Amino acid sequence: MEQRRAVALGFFDGIHLGHQALLHRAAERGRERGLTPAMFTFDRSPREFVTGLPVPLLTTAEERRQAVHELFPGMEVLIVPFDQAMMTMPWEDFVTLLREEYRAGWLVAGHDFRFGHRNAGTAGLLKTRAAALGMGCDVIAAVTLDGVTVSSTHIRALLERGETEEAARFLGRPFAISGPVRHGKRIGSSRLGTPTVNLIPDAHQLVPAFGVYAARVTVDGEARPAVTNVGVRPTVDTDGGVTVESHLLEPVGELYGAECRVEFLKMLRPERRFDSMEALREQIARDGAAARAYFGMD
Repeated sequence: MEQRRAVALGFFDGIHLGHQALLHRAAERGRERGLTPAMFTFDRSPREFVTGLPVPLLTTAEERRQAVHELFPGMEVLIVPFDQAMMTMPWEDFVTLLREEYRAGWLVAGHDFRFGHRNAGTAGLLKTRAAALGMGCDVIAAVTLDGVTVSSTHIRALLERGETEEAARFLGRPFAISGPVRHGKRIGSSRLGTPTVNLIPDAHQLVPAFGVYAARVTVDGEARPAVTNVGVRPTVDTDGGVTVESHLLEPVGELYGAECRVEFLKMLRPERRFDSMEALREQIARDGAAARAYFGMD
């Protein structure tokens, strides 16, 4: 017979400090009771599926999986489709599904966890139903930092203002975007003499406020300092597409096509339009100097 699981429940966008409290408890219950710790999440935003309105996310489903594997080695990640059947499932049936299909023996949820058709299920009902089905259940209180509740909504608001350092405190690590390296216009490369790493964010990926950031770019497991521009590059582009373009501050070989991760450390300035390419190149050089100062490279 397969081992049962201690399952942490939620959408877990960002895997922030509040989420980590749930995952820690699932890991503890797993050790105590001989259960396999697991995180239960959906493949897409339930709110977006229900309302039809876009919900920019801090993390894709795959990024959530990777973050959990890094923070909680050995924890399983259950990425479950959120579809019409899941949306209309009565809350009682959802708890039964966890026990029967996902082999839950213990559940962990936040105090504000809602689930089931029309969000009729609450943390209190979850605990009662779990007990009736022979499962244990922990309900975790809100996690606060300096009196502010840690939440994905608060972190999104910080990033939309470019407050990446504050967002990192609530996340427990810097906010990051991952993806394959694309070819850019290489304006920074020609001016700074270092490679340009250009990412096109996923349509559902939240990006921080348009501007220039001191960043850390990881390619093939090696992290390098960089200066990163987020925005539509109004001086050189007319299509309006959002890009994440990083100019590495150290020489490196060919990177195009490789997978990379860009961590946003500090906003250096907002995005702006320049009257000429020469003015843009001069600003790129100043941005590079500011990023080098941030990393103590001067």
